[in-house]
Amino acid sequence: MMIFLFVLPSVLNAQTKIKTITKTPVSKIKVTTSTVSNTVQQSIDRGKEVYHKYCLACHQADGGGVTNLNPPFVQEWAGGNKSRIIRMILKGSKGTVEIDGDKFSNPMAAQPYLTDQQLADVLTFVRNNFGVKASPVTAAEVKAVRAKTK
Repeated sequence: MMIFLFVLPSVLNAQTKIKTITKTPVSKIKVTTSTVSNTVQQSIDRGKEVYHKYCLACHQADGGGVTNLNPPFVQEWAGGNKSRIIRMILKGSKGTVEIDGDKFSNPMAAQPYLTDQQLADVLTFVRNNFGVKASPVTAAEVKAVRAKTK
């Protein structure tokens, strides 16, 4: 009887089908070096600093954005075409973006003052956090897109 009292809560708990999704604040995100190279990890670490300085106010600590204003980071956009997201940061964006049926309409200011390395680092950070899994961005890739978008 005593064992039953200890096992029953576990059995009941296991049958519950509630899925809780927790967004981890940027300050607590730590990518382990076992999953990425040391060079990429350094880029992610530098990118986190750039994110805190230039992106956090609009896209928030959890990358979730602001309802109806600033979109969250999702695989399709943040993890998609590198050239598209580099151009978006360099030139800004206007108009409405729709993600999962939600519309976001706050224009994003152009940020051409970011160096190629800063832009590569912040995108590498974003593309490796917030549920996004994508390849790193290099300063050479940013430089090439910047040259084409002048």
